Amino acid sequence: MRRLIVEADGGSRGNPGPAGYGALVLDPVTGQVLAERGEAFGRATNNVAEYRGLIAGLEAVLDFGPSEVEVRMDSKLVVEQMSGRWKIKHADLRPLALQAQRLAQRLPRVTYTWIPRERNSAADRLANQALDGVPIGQSHPSVKRGQRGAADAGRTAAVSGPPDGRLPVGRPWGGSAPEGDSFDPIAAVPTRLFLIRHGQSPHTPERRFSGRNDLSLTEQGQAQIAALAARLAALGSIGAILSSPLRRTRQSAQTVADALHLPVDIDDDLVELDFGAFEGLTWAQAAADHPAELAAFRGSPDIAPPGGESIASVGDRVQAALRRILDENAGRDVAVVTHVTPIKALLCLALDVGLSTVHRFFLAPASLSIIEWYVDGRASVTLVNDTSHWEGS
Repeated sequence: MRRLIVEADGGSRGNPGPAGYGALVLDPVTGQVLAERGEAFGRATNNVAEYRGLIAGLEAVLDFGPSEVEVRMDSKLVVEQMSGRWKIKHADLRPLALQAQRLAQRLPRVTYTWIPRERNSAADRLANQALDGVPIGQSHPSVKRGQRGAADAGRTAAVSGPPDGRLPVGRPWGGSAPEGDSFDPIAAVPTRLFLIRHGQSPHTPERRFSGRNDLSLTEQGQAQIAALAARLAALGSIGAILSSPLRRTRQSAQTVADALHLPVDIDDDLVELDFGAFEGLTWAQAAADHPAELAAFRGSPDIAPPGGESIASVGDRVQAALRRILDENAGRDVAVVTHVTPIKALLCLALDVGLSTVHRFFLAPASLSIIEWYVDGRASVTLVNDTSHWEGS
């Protein structure tokens, strides 16, 4: 009997999209690879694929009767859940985790170790071989993956175009969309923006205009963001965090960053609209003090409050921020911690509707909205104003 190592990985080209896994059994003393496994199994998320890789690795190592097994994976989610430190909240993962636990119970001792993605290249290669239809065991160059395996690995897949049902929008970064044989399959892998409104501030429960002030989060707002941060940490896919420069967003972003062990980048273009004379007023107070100005502001995105900024101006600078985010984070998941108006402007851009639509959205504090952006200019809004992580707490 001997100690053996299992290395496992999985990836989805689209998340969810075509998915596959890879796993191998390694003798740490001799360095010999004793077994390799890999399979493409249809449409799934990255996390499902990673669990499938773990299961395959545990099944393979059973054949060797080891005294101890160390499982090494670059999925923080799987390692923490299988180690019992994180709860398994997603319904799709629970049966897979149970299957892995039952396999582990048939072994004398199993431990789980997180390793950086670059140290898991062998299992990553097997997952890509499976997705590319290359038989396991044959030579196949390792393919660089994007964040959580969802980006550059798609370059070797046969993809004819973006997924069906994506909403056509203007290309915010300019240029023309690829056509026919010139289509790059990486276009099928989106950059996902996790749009986070900051947690509750003193103005929030009173529904006051809250623009360029520098209020802090309330105690409730801190709890709301902490709940969202835990949710994002369990997801395990976010690779960058951007924030508005105002205090309530910086506090919110830092809470998320602490949970994800990532730095925060400040982008001034993500700041809230300047409400000018409306600042700190409720809608009723603004209607009483500035009736004509409030009606004009609500009636046109091009009209600013007295001494303030128009919604159209916010739209322009948010679009500039979007160009930078997409240029610097292609194929990654990015947390963007900002305010009501910038998030609404991004939703309007993704849906290809006028900025007057901002008044038809409601965004709660610490809410999560998600937009997937494709490099050919298409976007898909997959979530709006989700507060399930903190409601009822």
